[in-house]
Amino acid sequence: MAEMKKKLTVELFVPCCIDQLYPQTAFNTIKVLEHVGVEVHYNPEQICCGQTAFRNGYWDEAKEIGEKFLHDFGSGLPVVSPSASCVAYVKNYYRKLFFNTGLHLEYRKLCENIYELTDFLVNVLKVVETGAEFPHRVTWHDSCQALRGYGIREEPRLLLRHVKGLELVEMQKSDQCCGFGGMFSMLFEPVSVAMTARKLENALATGAEYIVSTDSTCLGNMEAYIKKQGLKIKCMHIADVLAAGL
Repeated sequence: MAEMKKKLTVELFVPCCIDQLYPQTAFNTIKVLEHVGVEVHYNPEQICCGQTAFRNGYWDEAKEIGEKFLHDFGSGLPVVSPSASCVAYVKNYYRKLFFNTGLHLEYRKLCENIYELTDFLVNVLKVVETGAEFPHRVTWHDSCQALRGYGIREEPRLLLRHVKGLELVEMQKSDQCCGFGGMFSMLFEPVSVAMTARKLENALATGAEYIVSTDSTCLGNMEAYIKKQGLKIKCMHIADVLAAGL
């Protein structure tokens, strides 16, 4: 009898926002990965990647958080996360914190081995169909960090096109910011709200029932505006869509 192929094992990184506000998205990420044959390990000691501290100028605190992050995900296994924003931060900015330090090799290894979910599915596993079924019309929001920070665009769209019953309709200017931008939405609230309104106007024009994206922070920002204005559209993370019906 042929020897059974060993399952690929990955570490799951759950960002703060998903852990605290959208835990079902984390569970659905596990469901999708396991459904396509991946074994998922979750380290309960993991904490924030440090992005919020870093982007607000607290580099010493961000470095301290980053050191623990490197320790928590130092197993050498691939690290997968349902957040393009957090993974893009680790890949692009840990260099500023750890270049030419005692953790130089550790950060280099992690940056080469950490992936956003759709990138991992399409480009590492070569999976474009998860077996999901979601009979709804959806439109796609390219988050700033996913598109410009991480560099993914076609991967999530490819996965959505293979979801049974799903109709993907592109909105105009899908690459424009939703108005979140972390502290930007708090420091410049009127500008942020105007940007969110423009984004939702483009989404509603498609007739879509859902706005889907890789980043829960963007979705949370748009969801708050939708609820306040009573708009007829919903937000959903792509991990939740890819797990639908499994």
